[in-house]
Amino acid sequence: MADTETAAAVSIASPLTLASGLVIPNRLAKAAMTEGLADAQNRATLRHVTLYRRWAEGGIGLQITGNVQIDPDHLEKPGNVVIAGPQSNMQKMALADFAKAAKAGGAPVLMQLSHAGRQTPMAVNAHPAAPSAVPLDLPGKFFGPPREMTVVEITGVIEAFADAAAVAMATGFDGVQIHAAHGYLLSAFLNPLANRRTDAWGGSLDGRARLLCEIVAAVRERCGGGFTVSVKLNSSDFQKGGFSDEDCLGVVRMLNGLGVDLLEVSGGSYEQPKMMGNEGLKPAYEARKSTQVREAYFLDYARAVKAEAQMPVMVTGGFRSRSAMDTALASGEADLIGIGRPLCVDVDLPAKLLSGEVAEAPRWEHKLRLGPTKLLGPASPIGLVKALNGFGTQAWYYEQLYRLADGKTPDTRLGVFQAFRKGQAHDKRAAKEMLAARG
Repeated sequence: MADTETAAAVSIASPLTLASGLVIPNRLAKAAMTEGLADAQNRATLRHVTLYRRWAEGGIGLQITGNVQIDPDHLEKPGNVVIAGPQSNMQKMALADFAKAAKAGGAPVLMQLSHAGRQTPMAVNAHPAAPSAVPLDLPGKFFGPPREMTVVEITGVIEAFADAAAVAMATGFDGVQIHAAHGYLLSAFLNPLANRRTDAWGGSLDGRARLLCEIVAAVRERCGGGFTVSVKLNSSDFQKGGFSDEDCLGVVRMLNGLGVDLLEVSGGSYEQPKMMGNEGLKPAYEARKSTQVREAYFLDYARAVKAEAQMPVMVTGGFRSRSAMDTALASGEADLIGIGRPLCVDVDLPAKLLSGEVAEAPRWEHKLRLGPTKLLGPASPIGLVKALNGFGTQAWYYEQLYRLADGKTPDTRLGVFQAFRKGQAHDKRAAKEMLAARG
């Protein structure tokens, strides 16, 4: 633990100081959530400023942005902010305004850096780059067949992450989070089901983790010791034969020697969306079964990570009650609590939890389920229903986020199928505008 408190005294109100010197005033962190608010040139906008200022003024202790991509051809969603190549003064000013708004409440902000890899939507890239040419095992035609990256492309990704981190530092962000979870490019390199390479970037865990480790080292070298470097890592991909909890612990041991200031533990991917509290098309492979009955999805995995990690550990996914948060902190299972979706419904939730005004966050996920007899018909394939529940629930929260960015209040009466359709239309329009802007 980075501060001097005894574990028993730690609660969500306790401050935390990282090895980089960054002071986090309380133990509640806004976890990364994709915004999709960039303009057609993938630049930050006034909607980012409005959204992040609202969260900043709600009492959060740390903000982590949604995916900021390092490659314009590999977006997780149309509307991602992109930092690639030299940045114009306008781009830098927009990012500086973004950072300033996120820190308006006195808490620091980290920029999450990512490359979507094979989870790039087909509307953005029909043949995205990946460690190997292994397509996603999902129904529908949302994602195109990926192509295997060359070694030159891989080394270019390392440089691109370092360049983007330098821009983040120059524009006022307190650090970066390197996204190596949820099935995106770095996560896919770690996953033996997605990474079937036989060269130095695949095979053993050392080979599969090489890209992540070299990116961390490059960012640290470029930005120096006073700049916070965080990593988001899957505890497991929850797929038999995939990235396992033992693999996770092995990667944690590698990161211990690379100057990582904060490690966030999550899990799952689009194929097995545990990070969203959903089931994939196939049964999830669980190494730690008791996680299924805990409030927080990944807390049992985090306990094992904490035993190996030499940096503070943030746990995201499923936390709703203050009692569960305080228990996890006091027991030493976590050092920081990540909150995501509840903040799309109530921006002031952190202040309310800290003051005792509320004891827990709302649980909207359980109300956002579409049965096969609704709209789709009773004979609808179960895979289609599961996929729609997952992506529809995600779209529901996006719609709330868009309303917050426009200065409005959330619309909790919105239906999940309606949200899915609105989300598809939004992404299609954003992709069309982006591609038109690129000529």
